[in-house]
Amino acid sequence: MGRPAPGMSEGPGKRPSLRLRLLVRILRLFVRPHSRYEPDPWASRALMAHLKAPPLGGTVRAGTVGGIPGEWASRGEPAATLLYLHGGAFVVCSPQTHRTITVGFARRGFRVFAPAYRRAPEHRFPAALDDVVASYRGLLAEGHDPGQIAVAGESAGAGLALSLLLRLRDLGLPQPAAAALFSPWIDLAHTGATMRSNAERDPMFHPDHADAVARHYLGDADPRTPLASPLYADLTGLPPLLIQAGDSELLLDDSRRLAARARAAGLDATLTIWPGVPHGWQIFGALLPEAQRSLDQAAAFLHGHLAPGA
Repeated sequence: MGRPAPGMSEGPGKRPSLRLRLLVRILRLFVRPHSRYEPDPWASRALMAHLKAPPLGGTVRAGTVGGIPGEWASRGEPAATLLYLHGGAFVVCSPQTHRTITVGFARRGFRVFAPAYRRAPEHRFPAALDDVVASYRGLLAEGHDPGQIAVAGESAGAGLALSLLLRLRDLGLPQPAAAALFSPWIDLAHTGATMRSNAERDPMFHPDHADAVARHYLGDADPRTPLASPLYADLTGLPPLLIQAGDSELLLDDSRRLAARARAAGLDATLTIWPGVPHGWQIFGALLPEAQRSLDQAAAFLHGHLAPGA
């Protein structure tokens, strides 16, 4: 394969931990088999409602920004603000299910707002994007300096984060300082080679699952619509990007292609590929040292691009 291109890396260079190896076994036994069936968004939401993470190491409170409800996570009095967009394939999860990540960022010097954006299939594309744009506008209206705002998300939330940056550029609004994208789902047409080459390696998902969930979100929209699948967008003018992905993910090529396209557009784009981790492993922050190292890397990257004074 040769050496990685500048700004790209083959991950943290550590062997997968014992905890990670055990988690992957559990996911393969109990999660992956269910991904072969047509997803039921309401059953999945009912399950996730019982998995609300406690706010370990920080405080959380309900809030509304730009008319969009959500949850603030904080610790101390940080100057920097992070807009975090949770994953869940656009149909499940919530700010409450992702406290391991939002509070993790709060412990690393951010005041974090996670919007409870509208979910499919009741609210199809572009409802979720409209909500996160409203949240960002709300931060600006409240006086937050865009140079001291960062954006992050995982999976569908990472795709929303990238779509948000594109919409802000097209609206002529100021960009945030930087963005961190974890296991981004940015090609809803699923044309990446790893959708096939990692079909048996991915410990969580079967390729058919991705197609079924994408239909819930897209409705009649073309899966290559740039604001739904930002891999197909012109990326010119976006802020620095950190992209993290696991080497066994179905969506690995989404990250690889994004990094290549971003660098071709002149962006500061860093890709790190992590060995042995499942899709969106950052949510296992209370369990995995790999999740903690991921958040360490992301927080350092984002802080490194904030305007002076943050």
